[in-house]
Amino acid sequence: MPLITLQDVSIGFRGPDLLDHANFQIDEGQKIGLLGRNGAGKSTLLKMIAGEVQPDQGDLIRSPNLRVSTLIQSVPQDLRGTIASVVRSGVAAADYLDDETWKLENDVEKILSKMELDPELSFETLSSGMKRRVLLAKSLVSNPDLLLLDEPTNHLDLAAIRWLEEFLGKYRGAFLFVTHDRMFLRKLANRILEIDRGKIYDWSCDYETFLKRKEESLVVEEKQNALFDKRLAEEEVWIRKGIKARRTRNEGRVRALKKMREERSQRRDKIGTSNLKIQEAEKSGQLVVKADEIQFQYGDVTIFKDFSTTIMRSDKVGIIGRNGVGKTTLLKVLLGQLEPTSGKIKRGTNLQIAYFDQLREQLNPASTVEEVVADGADSVVINGAKKHVLGYLQDFLFTPARSRTQIKFLSGGERNRLLLAKLFSKPANLIVLDEPTNDLDSETLDLLEEKLINYSGTVLLVSHDREFLNNVVTSSIVFEKDSVREYDGGYDDWQRQVQQRKESKALTQTGNLSESKEKKAKPKTERPRKLSYKEKRELESLPESIERLETEISKIHDQMSAPDFYKSDGQEIAKIQGTLQSLDLDLAQAYKRWEELESIEGD
Repeated sequence: MPLITLQDVSIGFRGPDLLDHANFQIDEGQKIGLLGRNGAGKSTLLKMIAGEVQPDQGDLIRSPNLRVSTLIQSVPQDLRGTIASVVRSGVAAADYLDDETWKLENDVEKILSKMELDPELSFETLSSGMKRRVLLAKSLVSNPDLLLLDEPTNHLDLAAIRWLEEFLGKYRGAFLFVTHDRMFLRKLANRILEIDRGKIYDWSCDYETFLKRKEESLVVEEKQNALFDKRLAEEEVWIRKGIKARRTRNEGRVRALKKMREERSQRRDKIGTSNLKIQEAEKSGQLVVKADEIQFQYGDVTIFKDFSTTIMRSDKVGIIGRNGVGKTTLLKVLLGQLEPTSGKIKRGTNLQIAYFDQLREQLNPASTVEEVVADGADSVVINGAKKHVLGYLQDFLFTPARSRTQIKFLSGGERNRLLLAKLFSKPANLIVLDEPTNDLDSETLDLLEEKLINYSGTVLLVSHDREFLNNVVTSSIVFEKDSVREYDGGYDDWQRQVQQRKESKALTQTGNLSESKEKKAKPKTERPRKLSYKEKRELESLPESIERLETEISKIHDQMSAPDFYKSDGQEIAKIQGTLQSLDLDLAQAYKRWEELESIEGD
C-alpha cells in the first residue's frame, strides 16, 4: 500500500504554479532524492506531504496511521531547553503507553548516543551545526514511516554526514530528501523525483542514471521545441500572406494555428543556468601565504599549534574539520584578520581578496537584492565595463522584480546566489569561500565548480561537500584529533593517505622481523649538515630579494595593463616583456633556493 499518493495536485503563490496537476506516490522503504532548481517548489512539496500546507487543487492521500517526521532547512530561533528535552519533543505521547516511559527515555538516550550529543547542554548555546544535529536527532527519534529531509547535510561536519549516510542506508522506513550534496545523493537515492516547470518527473533510477537520462531528454526537448517553433513560424507567415482563410477548406488550418499559439504561450521554457563569471584581478605575488610553526589560542584554549604551510599563487586549498574546531579561525589568521599567538606568517604582495561568508553576515535583511550587489548604485563594473545592476543580476537568475525584493524574503539558495553575485562583482586574485555550496541547486553548483577549476588565482575553501572538494582543490588542510595536517588532493585523497598511514603504523607495530634485522645492519647515519656562515647570510637576505622581485614584477604588470601600453614601439614592448620573463625566472629560482636552505636549517 502506498504511504503517500498525489493525484492531480496543483499549488502556487505568485507567478506560475509550483506544481501543475502533479501525480506520484511514495511506497514503503523507498529512498527518494527530490531534485529541482532553487524556487522550483521542493520545500513546498515537503510541507504539503507533512500536512503543513494544503494543495490548491487535487488530492493528497495518506495511508492510515502514517507517521511522518521532518527535518526543516532552517533552525527555529525560539527553540529553548536542554538537548534531551528538544529531542524528546520529537516523540508524540500517543506513541507510548503510560507504563512505557522507560521505552521513551531509552529511545531518546539511544539517539543522543548515536549522534554524540550531551543531553544536559542548552540548545540555544550551541553552534548552528550542532543545532542541526539536535534537530536531526529530534526527527529520527520517533522512528517515522516516512522521513522528510530538507537539506539534511547543511552545516553538518564530515563525521556527522558519514554517520547520517550509514544510518539512512540501514533505515527501514521510507524517506524523501532534498540535498545539494551529490555524494550523499549517489550513496542513498534509489529513486529520483524531479520538479521541473511545475511537473513532477519520476525517473525511477539512481542519481548517475538520472544524469544521463536527463541530458538525453533535454536534447530531445530542445529539438522538439525547435521543430514546433519552426512550424508555428511557417503558419504565421501563411496567414499573413492574405490567403482567404475564412473559406471552408482553410478554417481547419486557422483553428490549428490558434491551438499552436495557445500551446506556445503556455509552454514553460527551461530556466537558464547562472552566467557566473569570476573577475580576475592582477596577479598576486608568487607567494600568497607562508606560515611557520603558528599557534593560536583563545585564553587557555589552543585552537591549533605548530602548523606550517606555504600557499603559492594559483593553489586551491581545502580546509576540512569538524564543526567548531577552528577552520574559520585558521582562515582569519592566514589572511591577517587575526594574529597568531606564536609563530611567523609572511603574506604575499598585491593580494586582492573576495570573501564568501557562510553566515551571510554581509547581507542586510532589510536591503533589496540590487542594493546589496551595487552598494546602492545603479550599475556595476565588470571586467572594466559598466553594466546595469539589473542586467548583471539576471546573469545570476534574478528577474528585475526579484532584484527589488528584500533579502529577508529570499530562499537559502537565492541568498547564496546573491552572495556569489556580490562576491564576483569585484576583481580578486584570492577567493576565500566558507561553506559556499549550502542550498545551491546542482546547476549553479556545477558551474561554480567549473569556474573555480579554471580560475588562475588562489582559492581557500572551507567545505563539507566531499565531491566539491574532490573536484576543486589541489591540497587539503585537515583538522585531525591530534594536529592539523596538510595533504595532497581533495577528500578522497585525504582518506586514502590516512588509511596508508594507519597501515604503515600497524606494520611497524607488528615488528616485521626482516625490517628489524635490516635496521640493525644499517650503519649509523651521518650527522645532518648545518648551514655555512655564507649560506645563513644568503637565507637571511632571500626574503628581501623576493619582495624586491615581486615589487618589480608588480610594477611591470601595472605598466602593461595601461590602456596605451600596446601603442608603444614594438621593440620597447618586447624589451619590457623580456624583462618580465627574466624577473619571473629569478623569482622562481629565489623561492627554490629559499626552500633548499630552509630544509637544511630545519634538519
